[in-house]
Amino acid sequence: MTELSTPLDINRIQKLCAGDSVALSGYAYTARDAAHARLFEMIRSNRALPITLKNSGIFYAGPCPDMPGRVINSCGPTTSSRMNAYAPLLYDMGISFVIGKGPVSDDVRDAIVRNKAVYFMAVGGAGALIASHITAAWDIAFPELGPEAIREVAFDKVPLIVAIDCRGSSVFAR
Repeated sequence: MTELSTPLDINRIQKLCAGDSVALSGYAYTARDAAHARLFEMIRSNRALPITLKNSGIFYAGPCPDMPGRVINSCGPTTSSRMNAYAPLLYDMGISFVIGKGPVSDDVRDAIVRNKAVYFMAVGGAGALIASHITAAWDIAFPELGPEAIREVAFDKVPLIVAIDCRGSSVFAR
């Protein structure tokens, strides 16, 4: 298993191959459908974004409401194809990785290749396991969206699989 830390260095990304197991430490933003729609509208209307896209990552997740005494409650991945309309632009604006589950469109794969980025896959149904690797969480934007609000989370060795590497190889093509 390859250990990685964010921000992801392009040299490390280029060494990753579809199917590789990784343990990711560092930071990512959580964002699902509603948050992506808002970000997309802000970009289209040239408004400042509440997050930094360059060299950042997005975890397609909407954490369950927090329980007392826990950093975050269950935090599993949502279906990545639901962000197909938004992901190419976000990769083009500097996102270096996303974490989700399931296959994505050819447009998304092409954006990953064009930007030398990577798509990590988390195991669906493993929200409690992933939450146990989150060491901190901060509310960032759109609190009125509840679980779909954007948060920044700190990971400590969250287990992931390289689903699509920077050359376009995909575990879904096998």
